[in-house]
Amino acid sequence: MNVCGNRLEALISIHDVMPETRQRVQALLDRMPASVPARSVLLLVVPGRDWSAGDRAWLASLQRQGYPLAGHGWCHQCAPPRTVYHRLHSALLSRDAAEHLSLDTDSIAALIRASYLWFEQQGLEPPELYVPPAWALGPMRRPALRRLPFRYYETLTGIYDAERDRFFRMPVIGFEADTTVRALMLRLINNVQLCLARWRRQPVRIAIHPYDAELHLPQDLQAALVSVQNALSLSLPRL
Repeated sequence: MNVCGNRLEALISIHDVMPETRQRVQALLDRMPASVPARSVLLLVVPGRDWSAGDRAWLASLQRQGYPLAGHGWCHQCAPPRTVYHRLHSALLSRDAAEHLSLDTDSIAALIRASYLWFEQQGLEPPELYVPPAWALGPMRRPALRRLPFRYYETLTGIYDAERDRFFRMPVIGFEADTTVRALMLRLINNVQLCLARWRRQPVRIAIHPYDAELHLPQDLQAALVSVQNALSLSLPRL
């Protein structure tokens, strides 16, 4: 993997944290380079799954260890696509994950509020960040986001700070390649994004999914993590 200079400043996140992925998420955390502290690894939690008492205790333990949690949709599964855009999005990128794209703005707002409330109900510290599945926020606009409980909202192009009404453009790289064609496309996109981040002198987001180590780009993922020179926290003080 060409990382355009090899040393990265990065914001790292592990997506799709839910009971079904608990063992794989823990394995990813156990293999994280020593140069990446817990406070710099965002865990994107899907609240609406079947969380047992043991699963919830594991999540609480991770938060106590310093891993910041984030809301990641509600069930991470959408209704059948109703629009041409959603059908294309599903075929090219999101499969059945982009649950926002099946909803209107009122339903999306209710989903986001329910996601935030779930953490409080479990006795967890409520997150600052919300990441819609597949980064697909749907028809929500920034004024509406400012009325919702999370401070930060991440999309494919960057992170919006609703408190300051500021958007931070930030390239993202990912490794969820379940086919050879998808692997080739992702590798090309990742290299473009990495070079763009270096050219703009920006940090890059490294988005990890629980099954990435078992798919087509595990070496690329490991190379990216080893290349991280400065692992950032969500507050992004330098931006």
